[in-house]
Amino acid sequence: MSAHQITAEVVSIEAVTDYVKIVKMKPLEPAQFLAGQYLQVVLSDDDKRIFSIASSPTSEFIELHIGAGPGDAYPQGALDHLAENKTVTLEIGLGHAHLNSASERPIVLMAGGTGFSYVKSIADYLAETKPFHTVLLYWGAKDEESLYASEYLAEWANKFPHFQFIPVVEEAEDNWSGKVGYVHQAVMEDIVSLEPYDIYLAGPFKMAGIAREDFISQKGAIKEHMFADAFAFI
Repeated sequence: MSAHQITAEVVSIEAVTDYVKIVKMKPLEPAQFLAGQYLQVVLSDDDKRIFSIASSPTSEFIELHIGAGPGDAYPQGALDHLAENKTVTLEIGLGHAHLNSASERPIVLMAGGTGFSYVKSIADYLAETKPFHTVLLYWGAKDEESLYASEYLAEWANKFPHFQFIPVVEEAEDNWSGKVGYVHQAVMEDIVSLEPYDIYLAGPFKMAGIAREDFISQKGAIKEHMFADAFAFI
């Protein structure tokens, strides 16, 4: 599916943590993309900023989860542009780490931080198209507060018996009963062999590189069945 430009109306920008905002936009013309692809927010001909799409291709809205802490000029510039303009130009349908819908292999979705937006698009689409497929979604973050969609994912997992949500935090409070540590290590602790799985992952490039190496060398993951946009750059 080729990339194309569309115009979209900015419907809402909602803060879900101190640093993460969810942006919802309504396309004003057909927006064609595959689950797991990304887009560029066009600030000008020379300034286009990349973000994963968090919504399913079938959704009425295009959703972005944008993390911008102090000094993060790249995402903050895009957020300012989205806040200041009623309609924006997007380049959509980018990236090759999209869902392989033809595969019947069980799926591991793994995200660090706002990399969650990438796996959410795939998870939502799978819920619509393959509700009986085996899907394990691991989401790692610094702390519990940063897992801003936990309730949504718990409902998702309860609704579909073959879907599981496994949250992982690096810094746990006393009342935290889930997994603690790095998200890719949680995957390796739980799964004896990754050989049968299609694996989709998103997060910092360093995490993606370490996960790819460890999954292949220690858990038998097959390189051709691992997907991440970061792999094109590392």
